[in-house]
Amino acid sequence: MDLIARAEEFETRKTSFKTTSDRIVASREVKELILSLNELYKKNRDANIMDLMKRLTVVKRKIEKRLKGRPM
Repeated sequence: MDLIARAEEFETRKTSFKTTSDRIVASREVKELILSLNELYKKNRDANIMDLMKRLTVVKRKIEKRLKGRPM
């Protein structure tokens, strides 16, 4: 269950990514965590894993929204 601990640690981490490269790294990391949790969920069908994936997806959307910037 090291994967779940990593995901929970990412979720509680301070999320003020100052530079664009920090945001890109964080976006890739959270994407990898979500996909790994999805594989684990397919085997176990645990509702807690699904809730964790949903919370991480919200964080990922915030990061990606910041990456895209404002429309002109």
